[in-house]
Amino acid sequence: MLRGLRAGLNRLFTPVADVLLGWGVSPDAVTIVGTLGVTVAALWLFPLGHLLAGTLVITAFVFSDSLDGVMARRSGRASSWGAFLDSTLDRVADAAVFGGLTLYFVLRTTDHLGAGLAMACLALGALVPYARARAESLGMTASVGIAERADRLVAALVAAFLVGLGLPRGVLVVVLGLLAVASAVTVVQRILTVRRQAMSAE
Repeated sequence: MLRGLRAGLNRLFTPVADVLLGWGVSPDAVTIVGTLGVTVAALWLFPLGHLLAGTLVITAFVFSDSLDGVMARRSGRASSWGAFLDSTLDRVADAAVFGGLTLYFVLRTTDHLGAGLAMACLALGALVPYARARAESLGMTASVGIAERADRLVAALVAAFLVGLGLPRGVLVVVLGLLAVASAVTVVQRILTVRRQAMSAE
């Protein structure tokens, strides 16, 4: 759903990537700084109840996920190591966002449902990419699914932003519930896809 937006961001970030490369900044450094920024903001601001500020800071750092890729391609330094680092730190950032929302519900509210749904999104958010990575390690593909990583992250951040602006907390709870369901469906879709490939191979 957000692939078109990503293409636009890539074009937008090209001049910025060229400037950073000219300063000697590496794509890996941008990846690491972006992940640290997301993690600190999510685990510090969200638990304190600052959903609006937390979302704005996280969004600013999330853009580094596109910027580092543009830098790698522009510099001709795209590599397996860079792809591995980016993918691994994406999981760290995702866990921080949903972990921070879990702590928000636990520390700032009495909404046990919201806390449980945020935790479910955290767990399922790790399981979705694992299913794909495990399938690819076995020589199969599992890139199907209704809830890609970017979609899940944007939906959660938009909901947190709106609640931070004053909308009822239930908006965030509903969105987290939908994300949990969508993530679970995606896991099932990937399992079934791999099963069909495995049965055909046998």
